[in-house]
Amino acid sequence: MAQPDSKKIFFENLSGAGKAIAVLTSGGDAQGMNAAVRAVVRMGLYVGAKVYFIHEGYQGMVDGGENIKEATWESVSSMLQVGGTVIGSARCKEFRSHEGRLKAAHNLVQHGITNLCVIGGDGSLTGANLFREEWSGLLTELVEQGSIEADAVQKYSALHIVGMVGSIDNDFCGTDMTIGTDSALHRIIEVVDAIMTTAQSHQRTFVLEVMGRHCGYLALVSALACGADWVLIPEMPPEDGWEDKMCQKLSANRAGMKRLNIIIVAEGAIDHKNKPITTDYVKDLVVKCLGFDTRVTILGHVQRGGTPSAFDRILASRMGVEAVLALLETTANTPACVVSLCGNQSVRLPLMECVQMTQEVQKAMDEKRFEEAVKLRGRSFENNLKTYKLLAHRKPESELPTSNFNVAVLNVGAPAAGMNAAVRSAVRVGISEGHKMFAVSDGFEGFYKGQIKEIKWADVGGWTGQGGSLLGTKRTLPAKYVDKIAEQMRENNINALLIIGGFEAFESLLQLCEARAAYEEFCIPMCMLPATISNNVPGTDLSIGADTALNAIVETCDRIKQSASGTKRRVFIIETMGGYCGYLASVGGLAAGADAAYIYEEPFDIRDLQANVEHLTEKMKTSIQRGLVLRNENCSENYTTDFIYQLYSEEGRGVFDSRKNVLGHMQQGGAPSPFDRNFGTKISAKAMQWITKKLVESFRKDEGRVFANTEDTCCLLGMRRRALVFQPVVQLKGDTDFVHRIPKEQWWLKLRPLMKILAKYKTSYDVSDSGQLEHVVRNRPRESDASVAM
Repeated sequence: MAQPDSKKIFFENLSGAGKAIAVLTSGGDAQGMNAAVRAVVRMGLYVGAKVYFIHEGYQGMVDGGENIKEATWESVSSMLQVGGTVIGSARCKEFRSHEGRLKAAHNLVQHGITNLCVIGGDGSLTGANLFREEWSGLLTELVEQGSIEADAVQKYSALHIVGMVGSIDNDFCGTDMTIGTDSALHRIIEVVDAIMTTAQSHQRTFVLEVMGRHCGYLALVSALACGADWVLIPEMPPEDGWEDKMCQKLSANRAGMKRLNIIIVAEGAIDHKNKPITTDYVKDLVVKCLGFDTRVTILGHVQRGGTPSAFDRILASRMGVEAVLALLETTANTPACVVSLCGNQSVRLPLMECVQMTQEVQKAMDEKRFEEAVKLRGRSFENNLKTYKLLAHRKPESELPTSNFNVAVLNVGAPAAGMNAAVRSAVRVGISEGHKMFAVSDGFEGFYKGQIKEIKWADVGGWTGQGGSLLGTKRTLPAKYVDKIAEQMRENNINALLIIGGFEAFESLLQLCEARAAYEEFCIPMCMLPATISNNVPGTDLSIGADTALNAIVETCDRIKQSASGTKRRVFIIETMGGYCGYLASVGGLAAGADAAYIYEEPFDIRDLQANVEHLTEKMKTSIQRGLVLRNENCSENYTTDFIYQLYSEEGRGVFDSRKNVLGHMQQGGAPSPFDRNFGTKISAKAMQWITKKLVESFRKDEGRVFANTEDTCCLLGMRRRALVFQPVVQLKGDTDFVHRIPKEQWWLKLRPLMKILAKYKTSYDVSDSGQLEHVVRNRPRESDASVAM
């Protein structure tokens, strides 16, 4: 894959020599902070800088002494999978005073530190910026006191700050996702899924309180992810009379044979008069009005705890490396920046622009300008809210538009977690748009056999958290049965088609598009949503199901590595799925802290294998006790998992022993992750709105039928860098390697050097996407409300 060379940096050119970088975590802890600390330390050491831990946040900076310690490569081993922050975090009143910051400056100068990487919330980052602005004055004051030499003012003239946002609340403007949010959603959804089983047994209503004093992101997204009946968040106080409306909805759901109700309340939920809405108030209301058996569960600090998710580990690792690069490139005039996530890309934004907008949100809420507060939260939050309203609250039949269009939805290819959430979303949005929705069982095999039936709003209740494919899915392609499928389309008067699946779905849509020349039945709007654990569909950076598979791989790798704790040195060879696509092996390797990942896209030979063994042998002799090597199932015809296992066993004899594991179909099973539930829900809703638009545009009134045969009416909806984009499938043919069923260019290959750097290999690292300081945009283009980050 061709890469721009102008900004490609190599180990020899990445110089941090003579620089000292300190990393601290401040404010509340969040899962993934340790992954960020690890990335900062290892990337800093990689470029030749000295790196220091500042323990206990700003308190440690003020107190100095043993709180500021030089970091080594080994000091961040085995911390990737640990929740919280191992270097400690504390809120520090003293740092808010001038005297406290003077002490902190003195302690930093004593260690020659002029580069700070701060991981925390908006308060921590604001404090860091103030410290930076006062820096030269503080040094002058220290010289006057005789605490430091006069030449230190010139030597340490500027303090450089780069921030990363670590907060489970996702309440910081300028980034689509903060470190810790995805893991907190995992904790919430684990609890909700467990509660649902007991609630269903006893026909109970559960009221759950989740964190979010000033931001309702966790409550809103978890409500979307579990299909909650009602959600209460601070940005959207319910209208007067909400109590009656909520009870009516709960009652209607029970009447529709639903055995349980879930209500999610953010801890900062308020009504229009700024009066707090508590879980006890909601419980008493339901008991009084409906007499339902109702229980309250307050999740509390469970949400902050536990192992970081794969998403948070990858996000934190990418941000940590980007933060070091930002520090290396800063000058005295560079403003303090924060490393953010926009869509699927790391960006740098001026720290204070982000802080000011975050404060504007709170100000808008205090002044009861709630609609403005929602908009200031960003397109992602606004889109989540719109999607929730669309799916959770069914309009009365009298209020629904009557389009008289029939839309069919089907799954094609291997099952992927999140498919059911996408189907539920499509069905409910389609009904809200006035369409009649049809479900096709067993993919195109069921289609040509006539396994087509209408599907109603209530039929998809509870589908969001279900793994696999409830519609049934097959790998059968339509070309062989195109005449029978056309006949079924005609008999059922299908006016549009939504296909959810992997590479087979992409091939199917191409075949249907080609069949338009012979069959007018296929001259209708058709859209495909990528859903495959392999993430091998062209036209999209991410697919529904891949995040769930990554989490399964990472959790298993954690357990496998832990199994060797306290034993002699051991290396694990682990085989992942993915066909010829190395996404799971590479990104799973980055999230699990692998030493190597063998994939088809990056050819290797026996010399590479030997170099990896020698590298691991050297590390085993000096520091680490456990090694992890991932292998994609089709990376090489000859270098099989058995071969690599035997090679490592033989060459590592006397230093380490080896074990092998083939993860198999466990990567395909299980309940979908919060990310996949929401990604599937949101892109499916967007696809249905696109279908509605195309149906209206292509309807011929004089003939009383839909006719659409242009390229732009047969599209794949995919995430491309910062936006969700509808792309004609015929235009994606040239981007596809059909023999190996992978795209010709894959964005995640740029992450492989990052994995190697963090595993102590010398390699090149492409920073062609880095280095540009951007500005906070209040209203991004509408497509980027995609926000891959849920």
